[in-house]
Amino acid sequence: MSSKPLISVVVIFLDAEEFIEETIESVLAQTYDNWELLLVDDGSTDNSTQIALQYAGRYPKRVRYLEHLGHQNLGKETSRNLGLSHAKGEYVAFLDADDVWLPHALRRQVAILSSHPDAGMVLGSTQYWFSWTGKPEDIPHDFIDWVEEYGGEPNAMVKLSTWPKVFLRAGGAAPCICSILMRREIVKRVGGFEEGFQGQFEDQALLIKVGLQSPVLVVDECWSRYRQHPSSSWIVTQKTGQHDKARLFFLNWLAEYLVKQEVKSKEVWELLQEERRNLQRLVYLQNREWNRAIRSLLVLMRYHPRACLTRAWQRLRLPARLRRLLRILYRGI
Repeated sequence: MSSKPLISVVVIFLDAEEFIEETIESVLAQTYDNWELLLVDDGSTDNSTQIALQYAGRYPKRVRYLEHLGHQNLGKETSRNLGLSHAKGEYVAFLDADDVWLPHALRRQVAILSSHPDAGMVLGSTQYWFSWTGKPEDIPHDFIDWVEEYGGEPNAMVKLSTWPKVFLRAGGAAPCICSILMRREIVKRVGGFEEGFQGQFEDQALLIKVGLQSPVLVVDECWSRYRQHPSSSWIVTQKTGQHDKARLFFLNWLAEYLVKQEVKSKEVWELLQEERRNLQRLVYLQNREWNRAIRSLLVLMRYHPRACLTRAWQRLRLPARLRRLLRILYRGI
């Protein structure tokens, strides 16, 4: 019997035959060896189902294949909850079927989280991975999205009262779920993933729930590669204009959840109100409701000028390294 704590790794997939083998191999290559891999099929119609079954057959003691009744497609959050319901580990980690871990990822995460028993999860930085194509021209586009960009201080514990501000100040960005290790007991206590999010911001909802139950450890280390490709769900929502609507849905859920949790921070509620009004204006614009959009903008400019400036900053296409430098300089003022 291993003295190392067991990690349950949940990989959900839908028609992921192009990348899923590399994802699974990155789990097999971990220098930490006490893990179980739960491959959750969300109704795939391509060869990814057979690939997952082959790995489950090859490593029956470590890899399990799961699917919904009737091979249905029920969405990201429901699929992740299915994986959680079968998880046995003390810790749980999530990896999408187009992303990969660096070999030391689980070893470092377990070491850090085990040494901080008060923390409910540890989160690190992520490499935005363009060079997976093998094309020399894509290499310069790679960058590491450092965790301090989300409002947390690196290598520090974020308190419960501060945690909601991280998501409200980031304007839709959040730590990548592939760079996070959680205590399964806490994930189970908060009810797992919220269902009904339709594939966007369901990860942020879980992070909010866990972070309001226990402190969050922010570590300035990079453990994962977040593959950038045209068919990823995040890029698709950006192209189709669904991102702002999805975030508004998340913020409306967040308002209800903060009421239930009796969060009374004036700063949190002011930030939430600003961001909701800003996003509502953008949704009006997308729907061509010009009068409502103009009225919403005037209200923002009068009562929430910071929200206008924040959104303008977020829409600037500045290189990641320059954004990080400007943030560091701003905090030093």
